[in-house]
Amino acid sequence: MPHFTVVPVKDRAESRYDSLEGINWVDYRDTGQDYPDHQDTVSSDGHGNHKEDSPFLNSADAASKRNDFYDRNLALFEEELDIRPKVSSLLSRLVNYTNITQGAKEHEEEESAEASRRKTPKSPNMGTLMGVYLPCLQNIFGVILFLRLTWIVGMAGIIQSLLIVLMCCSCTMLTAISMSAIATNGVVPAGGAYFMISRSLGPEFGGAVGLCFYLGTTFASAMYILGAIEIFLKYLVPQAAIFHASDSAMLNNMRVYGSICLSLMAVVVFVGVKYVNKLASLFLACVIISIVSIYAGAMKSMTHPPEFPICMLGNRTLVRDRFDVCAKTVIKGNITVPSQLWDMFCLPGNMSSTQCDDYFIQNNVTEIQGIPGLGSGIIRENLWSDYVQKGEILEKAGLQSVDAHGALENFGMYVSADIATSFTLLVGIFFPSATGIMAGSNRSGDLRDAQKSIPVGTILAITTTSLVYLTSVFLFGACIEGVVLRDKFGDAVRNNLVVGTLSWPSPWVIVIGSFFSTVGAGLQSLTGAPRLLQAIAKDNIIPFLRVFGHGKANGEPTWALLLTGLIAELGILIASLDMVAPILSMFFLMCYLFVNLACAVQTLLRTPNWRPRFKYYHWALSFLGMSMCLALMFISSWYYAIVAMGIAGMIYKYIEYQGAEKEWGDGIRGLSLSAARYALLRLEAGPPHTKNWRPQLLVLLKLDEDLHVKYPRLLTFASQLKAGKGLTIVGSVIQGNFLDSYGEMQAAEQAIKNMMEIERVKGFCQVMVASKVREGIVHLIQSCGLGGMKHNTVVMGWPYGWRQSEDPRAWKTFINTVRCTTAAHLALMVPKNVSFYPSNHERFTDGNIDVWWIVHDGGMLMLLPFLLKQHKVWRKCRMRIFTVAQMDDNSIQMKKDLATFLYQLRIEAEVEVVEMHDSDISAYTYERTLMMEQRSQMLRQMRLSTAERQREAQLVKDRHSLVRMGSLYSDEEEEVVEAPPEKVQMTWTREKCEAERRNRNNAPENFRELMSLKPDQSNVRRMHTAVKLNEVIVNRSHDARLVLLNMPGPPRNTDGDENYMEFLEVLTEGLERVLLVRGGGREVITIYS
Repeated sequence: MPHFTVVPVKDRAESRYDSLEGINWVDYRDTGQDYPDHQDTVSSDGHGNHKEDSPFLNSADAASKRNDFYDRNLALFEEELDIRPKVSSLLSRLVNYTNITQGAKEHEEEESAEASRRKTPKSPNMGTLMGVYLPCLQNIFGVILFLRLTWIVGMAGIIQSLLIVLMCCSCTMLTAISMSAIATNGVVPAGGAYFMISRSLGPEFGGAVGLCFYLGTTFASAMYILGAIEIFLKYLVPQAAIFHASDSAMLNNMRVYGSICLSLMAVVVFVGVKYVNKLASLFLACVIISIVSIYAGAMKSMTHPPEFPICMLGNRTLVRDRFDVCAKTVIKGNITVPSQLWDMFCLPGNMSSTQCDDYFIQNNVTEIQGIPGLGSGIIRENLWSDYVQKGEILEKAGLQSVDAHGALENFGMYVSADIATSFTLLVGIFFPSATGIMAGSNRSGDLRDAQKSIPVGTILAITTTSLVYLTSVFLFGACIEGVVLRDKFGDAVRNNLVVGTLSWPSPWVIVIGSFFSTVGAGLQSLTGAPRLLQAIAKDNIIPFLRVFGHGKANGEPTWALLLTGLIAELGILIASLDMVAPILSMFFLMCYLFVNLACAVQTLLRTPNWRPRFKYYHWALSFLGMSMCLALMFISSWYYAIVAMGIAGMIYKYIEYQGAEKEWGDGIRGLSLSAARYALLRLEAGPPHTKNWRPQLLVLLKLDEDLHVKYPRLLTFASQLKAGKGLTIVGSVIQGNFLDSYGEMQAAEQAIKNMMEIERVKGFCQVMVASKVREGIVHLIQSCGLGGMKHNTVVMGWPYGWRQSEDPRAWKTFINTVRCTTAAHLALMVPKNVSFYPSNHERFTDGNIDVWWIVHDGGMLMLLPFLLKQHKVWRKCRMRIFTVAQMDDNSIQMKKDLATFLYQLRIEAEVEVVEMHDSDISAYTYERTLMMEQRSQMLRQMRLSTAERQREAQLVKDRHSLVRMGSLYSDEEEEVVEAPPEKVQMTWTREKCEAERRNRNNAPENFRELMSLKPDQSNVRRMHTAVKLNEVIVNRSHDARLVLLNMPGPPRNTDGDENYMEFLEVLTEGLERVLLVRGGGREVITIYS
């Protein structure tokens, strides 16, 4: 009677936690366990591929984790605690998780000695306002608002400008909704938008769109730098211009100063990103102050509009800084003298009108108010568009003007358009001012509650900026004169920034504020772009970018910064803000398009892991956003859109070609699964039409003892026959018990997959574990494939050496497989001498593929050579078709009919009819049949005795612990051999002794009976057919590259199985490469289209 001791379980709550009141932290770890540091649940595999550490595979210190606590409470699970840890252990790892952000926070900590010595990461504490809302505002507001929005309003009019703003902001709002759903569906580590897209749509889309996003961010830095230089040279220090008095002078100045500014910014980013982040608040303050000053100036203009007079000649706008007084003459000391303006249009010092410009003489000079103010009613004139061509002079429609031809040399006195404008151009230029919505998702690691802050902050920021843009369009159109709005560089208002003329208290507020904000935005782009490239490079999906994953010791992406600087320099060399803006619009729109696609795909697929905390999304909104992105791409610039899509497509195909071995649970995989399910259900509707029939192969492979493919040329033949089309399943059988042989099965699968990759076979692999190889093959034939996507043809090798083996199992398995394929109505192909078949690297420059069409078997013999000739190995071979005519057949008519049939099949082949005359059975045939039957009889008499079979079974049992690999064409006998007793005891009697003596005396009689054996007549006839056919085939096709031949079926009576093998050997004797073919009982080729 066992003795049991009952021990009460103590409540360990007090010993594990300091107190239940005011608890600050919870340690779920077991007492007695030692955790030196907390490991993140997200780790890297060395190639930047972030993966989740499985909580079920942490077995290194499993033994030390077990203690009495486990034994008492988790005894049922104690054997699996090393691979299935307690829930508390799992939770302790999850709550200590912290992710790495894309920003510079971790780099700042690395640069400071105090932070580098600190092991525990700083807990994120930023809220929605500081972490998402303000960074998004800073990234969205930018150079376009200050430098181009007034010009866009002037050219497009208030109504079309509102439409442009509404289109762009609606696009970004819909994208933000999709992004919020993705960002709240789990944690978003380094990479921001790239991480979201790649983990949602897969490495191919992720790499393509990630690089587009990187290029967009890089060109954004170039655009901001060009904007800053434009402000610097036009409004701050015009005297700093190096080049003067030429059409390209301004562009060259932009290139020189832009390159210098880019170099300085790159040095600042290289030296320390922390300085950029510390200045971010200053730059944001500049933006906010500038916007507030615009609203203040607009309100003030209702009562006290600012004084910015414009000088008009007729209805044409004059460049105001070329002269002092807006008049043709001035009075000096009661004397009327010509003004500076007169001297510009006429000969200096001459009051005669004959020496003046015709337009100048015939039109009056007037002065109008540049900023009439909010209550002036100017809004009615600015409602409609006024697009101009390049070089066209800006004119005010309401002023009286006499149309006269002016001198060409005076053209520089007028304000003219530098580029041709249109609605589509303005869309492309404005869209960058709506970008920057990803700033919140990029900082998810700094947020206290990213799941809440990202959606709220991003959508509020887009709403705020959209309202600012819409109200700014209205205020600009309601306060500023139309010709001033259309004046891009403020030439009519003495080279003042147009939006600055409206601001209060001074235009310098806008000029200085916009300069610093554009410089700050450029620095932010130069900071973010290299880190984005580094995240892509560390994922190792684009091999040639691998070098950009490295950087300084603290993680700064030095090489990525260098490449970013070079690409940004290309944008600087373009030197035109209006040319660079549509380029980055394309890349950002491409990125936003795929964010919407990712959300739509995940929503429609209803993936189990798709559980966003943000609930206000819908697949229809995502599709609408995706459609708007695509439409905006082609509206703004169709050729840029095609180039951007071409770049993304090339990157996608490159990653696909390189074979990105990443499994991120992406939506494209789920989409493929849904599409495959739909297609499989459609295939279930019925069998394929004869026109669509192609061999869907099940290739039965034989493995050796080391789990290597014994005849890899079977796979070579399959790849040549399929040429990458249709279904190929490669199967093999391991003999044994599934529970014991699971590891072997996995190793065999991997070996076959490796060989399939080498032989370029695109298909699936399935390894079966069965107690008998014969049964395993039958299971493969029955169960491979799924639904309508099943094999219709079996490819198996020939059982070489079956004659030399006394064991009948090899050929019995082969014949059983032939019978199973016939019963399943499957076609069968048996390549004989497969080792002599050509490899994929060989080329036959000549030769024939001979088809011996003896019986009609569904047309397989005609179709197979045609399919083989599609492959480069067999392409140069000619096809010949032979058929056999009997004595009562009209061979001439047969040849004509066969030629007509092939013509209708659209198959080019030579046709030949071989006549086989009736002849007597030769002595050779008789002798061959006799030898075959004698061998069969001899093998039957040489069967092991019962005692020897028992000893053999014991030997098999003793060897059971060794790794045994069942041959595909050898199997144990059907009978189950029972284990013998440990010791066999026999009691000899007189009768038993005499019976044993008689058995020994019968041996010579058995031998004499064997020698006097007469062959069976049906076997003689079959042998005669095999010999005659072989003689004809060898005579005509001895030099053929490949011979295809009807494979006769096995006999209905299983007693003649061994003879059947002999017939096949005789039929194919003397041929180098033979393909035995049996049809599946249906037509596979048709003459109809």
